Amino acid sequence: MPKKFRFTVTILIFLILGGTIGFYVLKDQTKSLSPEETISYRHDNLKVTVFYNRPYKKDRLIFGNLVPFGEVWRTGANEATTFKVNQDIMVDGSLLEAGEYSLWTIPNEDSWKVIFNKKMYAWGIDLTSEKAARDPEYDALIIEVPTHEKLNSTEQFTIYFDRQQEMHMMFLTWGETFISFPFKKAN
Repeated sequence: MPKKFRFTVTILIFLILGGTIGFYVLKDQTKSLSPEETISYRHDNLKVTVFYNRPYKKDRLIFGNLVPFGEVWRTGANEATTFKVNQDIMVDGSLLEAGEYSLWTIPNEDSWKVIFNKKMYAWGIDLTSEKAARDPEYDALIIEVPTHEKLNSTEQFTIYFDRQQEMHMMFLTWGETFISFPFKKAN
C-alpha cells in the first residue's frame, strides 16, 4: 500500500474517531445542563407519556428573550419533546388520535400555540439554521391556550399532569409563566 494512501486512511480514521468521541462528550455536557425526563400519567386505561429535556433558568429572561415570542420552540432542550398516548383523546375539544407525536410550542406574550406533530425528529433544532426542526406538513393538531403568570419562579422547565374534576390537565411551566390545557378520552 502506498505511503500517501496509508497516511490519508490514518487521518480519516482519526477524524472519524475524534468526531464520534466529540459528539458523545458534547451530548453528555448538554444533558447535564438540561437533563432528560420521562413522565407518565395514567387514569383507568388511559396512558400518556412525555419525554423531554429540562433546561434551567439561571437568572435569564426566558419567554420573549431566550425563547423568542412568535417562533416555534422545541419545548425543552436537546431532542424534540415527544408525547405518546395509547388511545384517542380530545385535547381542548379537538380530536388527537392515539399515537406518538413530537410536541412543539409557539410562545407569545398572552397565549401559546401547542402543536402535536406526527413526525419524530432526532434533534429539536436544525443544526444548520438553529431553528426548530418541525415540518408543519406533519402537524396533527394545533391548539391555542392562554398564558398565566406565576407568583414564584420555576427554575427548571417542567411538564406535569393533574386531574381537575372530570378533565385531565397538562401543564408546562418555566420561569414566571405557565400554560395548561385539558384533555379527556374521546368517546
